[in-house]
Amino acid sequence: MSNFSLILICLGVALLMLLAYAATRPNEFAVERRLRIAASADKLWPLISELRAFNRWNPYERKDPLIKGNYTGAAGGVGSRYEWESKEVGIGSMEITHQQPGRAVQMSLNFVTPFKAHNQVEFALKPTADGATEVSWRMHGPANFISKLMGVFINMDKMCGRDFEAGLQNLRQLAEVK
Repeated sequence: MSNFSLILICLGVALLMLLAYAATRPNEFAVERRLRIAASADKLWPLISELRAFNRWNPYERKDPLIKGNYTGAAGGVGSRYEWESKEVGIGSMEITHQQPGRAVQMSLNFVTPFKAHNQVEFALKPTADGATEVSWRMHGPANFISKLMGVFINMDKMCGRDFEAGLQNLRQLAEVK
């Protein structure tokens, strides 16, 4: 057996082991970040429940000043929808699917590019005893085999988590203005 054949066999075995490992990864993913903001839930609510206001602090919107966006439906609340197209952040849409006024907003988040994905986003507002609010931003969804394979090399929690942290800091800056 030649050295070249041995190398090919080793590479094949390594590839099979990589694919087998990827297949064992979870079928769902979740990313969540929280931040205490010195503002009431009532002050924060419109910044989250209205998509135009949300995009004032949305870190993905800030990544591309040339993003092309289109709002449809009501200004806020269930059925509000935003679609975007961008060289930096891809093509996709989000729609508010459920809300509990002053407490929670749930959105459907769909990407067309750079890869297809159908995820759920949840914002929760938890008032604290001192008048501040703990805001959590959570995204979760299915992980198909390609996502699992990518997850071997790319840490989704770190990648999206940094953006969520930046977004929550942006929200804090808007809300804590006196």
